[in-house]
Amino acid sequence: MSKPNSGLEIFGDSPMTKIADSIIIGSILLGLCSCASINSSTPKTSNQVVSSTSSTNQKIIKIGGSSSTVTVLKLLAKAYQAQNKNVKIEFISDNQSEGAIAALKNDIIDIAGSSHKIKKAEDNGQIQYRELAKDLLLVATNKNVKGVTNLSNKQLKAIYQGRITNWQELGGNKANIIVLDRPEDESAKKLLRKYYLGEDKTTTKAVILNKEGELIETLQITPNSLGAFSLATSIINKLPINRLNLNGVAPTVENFTSGKYQMARQIGIVWDKKPSASTENFINFIFSKEGENILKNNGFIPTSSIQ
Repeated sequence: MSKPNSGLEIFGDSPMTKIADSIIIGSILLGLCSCASINSSTPKTSNQVVSSTSSTNQKIIKIGGSSSTVTVLKLLAKAYQAQNKNVKIEFISDNQSEGAIAALKNDIIDIAGSSHKIKKAEDNGQIQYRELAKDLLLVATNKNVKGVTNLSNKQLKAIYQGRITNWQELGGNKANIIVLDRPEDESAKKLLRKYYLGEDKTTTKAVILNKEGELIETLQITPNSLGAFSLATSIINKLPINRLNLNGVAPTVENFTSGKYQMARQIGIVWDKKPSASTENFINFIFSKEGENILKNNGFIPTSSIQ
């Protein structure tokens, strides 16, 4: 991989920008302390990954990504490592897309998972982006919520605004609704706003969770809670939750393909224009027919199948 010209001048030249970039890189370097290779039977919602037998002959590929992209990349890494014993794929701690791209440009990782295309401020002319798949988002509740299977736009907005606060108002049990939410700059919240919530303020009583895995785990253990996250993750992990229809439409691949359900984010990867041979081989696998089938079998929609 080619090296950056100087320092940490990733997004700009101002002192504040350099300080921000240093913080991003610092957090990524801390994440590297917990690097591990893929070796698990089922992808998990947490960052824990079990190490495989190390070998001095193994080629190491380091991957970082936003929490929304890690699940699919771990699936592909597991399949690739099963066929290529001389390759060890390591993941750093989940970060936002911007942080992963910054790590890539500083040669900390080889591949960055991103939920957005490369922004002009991020592009140093040495990296490239390609979309891999669509990941449907669903709105779901804890399994204890009964009698509520569908929400209209109006109802969902009222829940997030704090105007509907009890499941009984929607035909459910008499219990307060606990809203689990994501930060405003996260892809899931942006899509919720685009398709259902609009720009109205979210209730101050909402519980804000920085990572999608944290939201998923919290929803499973918190009675009467509601939140939005990846459909594929719920399928892969067979999560015991209640998936809700929105405006009478179920969050399914079929409904997305037909245009009835639109809330889906893009999953893509960013890598160096001159990658190492081992990194290039893995990327070729990611976009191969076998990689496409892995995506389809786990609830993702390969971009190649909808172009």
